[in-house]
Amino acid sequence: MRKVLSNDKIHQSAHSAMAKFHPNAVSEIEAAIAAHDWVVVGMAQNPVVMKARKVLNAQNIQFHYIEHGSYFSGWKIRLAIKLWSGWPTFPQIFHKGILIGGCADLEKYLEKK
Repeated sequence: MRKVLSNDKIHQSAHSAMAKFHPNAVSEIEAAIAAHDWVVVGMAQNPVVMKARKVLNAQNIQFHYIEHGSYFSGWKIRLAIKLWSGWPTFPQIFHKGILIGGCADLEKYLEKK
């Protein structure tokens, strides 16, 4: 399990700042994973995100896609998403509310199904 700083080691003002760090982006993803079996969170121009979408399309799997920025924009929103999920890269792929991981993880997951 990934180590996470204990809440009692975070000052209240830091908790407040953390709560205000792009909460709409996190809420958007939470709503999407509650409403859709498959959700892909990505960014423009990222070839691994494009590959994951192609893998799902090739399997005729319907998915909801959320895109935030590119290599040149939207990094703070993507950082908020990474902090929320704990996953360090994009895409972030969810199936039935569970984080599968990235594209390589998706391919392994689909092989087992």
